[in-house]
Amino acid sequence: MAKAEVVQSVCVTGAGGFVGSWIVKELLLRGYVVRATARDPSAEKYPHLQILEGAKERLSLCYANLMDYSSLRVAFDGCDGVFHVASPVSNDPQLVTVAVEGTKNVINAAADVGVRRVVFTSSYGAVHMNPNRSPDTVMDESCWSNLDFCKQKRDWYSYGKTLAEITAVEQASKRGVELLVVVPPVTTGQMLQPTTNLSSHHFIHYLNGIKKDYPNAVAAYVDVRDVARAHALVYENSEAHGRYLCVGAVLHRSELLRTLRELFPQYPIPTKCEDNTKPMIKPYKFSNQRLKDLGLQFTPVKESL
Repeated sequence: MAKAEVVQSVCVTGAGGFVGSWIVKELLLRGYVVRATARDPSAEKYPHLQILEGAKERLSLCYANLMDYSSLRVAFDGCDGVFHVASPVSNDPQLVTVAVEGTKNVINAAADVGVRRVVFTSSYGAVHMNPNRSPDTVMDESCWSNLDFCKQKRDWYSYGKTLAEITAVEQASKRGVELLVVVPPVTTGQMLQPTTNLSSHHFIHYLNGIKKDYPNAVAAYVDVRDVARAHALVYENSEAHGRYLCVGAVLHRSELLRTLRELFPQYPIPTKCEDNTKPMIKPYKFSNQRLKDLGLQFTPVKESL
């Protein structure tokens, strides 16, 4: 008789959000027992998690607050791994402390209860905010945002995510925790949660007629399902280590909106650039090879939209 595989228990912080709920879905599909944390873990607040395949048998909700260290210890106790997704998605400078101290608490609480593998959801904001980057630079895991430049631009979200990732690396090294970092940019695709999230507004503004033109700008995009798969892949691969850039495409805003117009001609999607006096900014090169090497196949942006 074949030996039965031991079912692993994992904990996901920020499980009710856009990315977190897809990670929960992916982990349940892969057979994990999942503990999902929330500041209010009452079941009626998270119907989108309760209806996931496998949720009835292998999903539980529990209280945790990033700033409440003891709650994190209780949430992680008995788990084999932790997926730290929870983080303020805001440009409020006061929330930088929550992102940084919350991450420090997660790593230390995980170490204290014997969890040795943590997957941290970082952000492209921790990669591309650097004034010294050449247009020819291929963006990859070696690229980091410049904290002073983030401050200068008053981009407190990127500042907080950069500092939080640095903190995660330092704390994990001190405590002997194996840290894997997934770095997604603007994330798109189907929402499981009942309300819109910040990244969805990147597209909604162009569909509802509020925006009459678009900036001469480029941005990086990825499908939320790819982000969820990336988290599972790095966790399950014993050779995986460090950062993994989870980028599917880099597009000029005009290209993004052209695709949206093709898909949704009934919406008043703008056709005019707000600044035609300068040459069109060229999309920069990037490498997602590390995740491809783990077997991730990226979803085309058009399919995601």
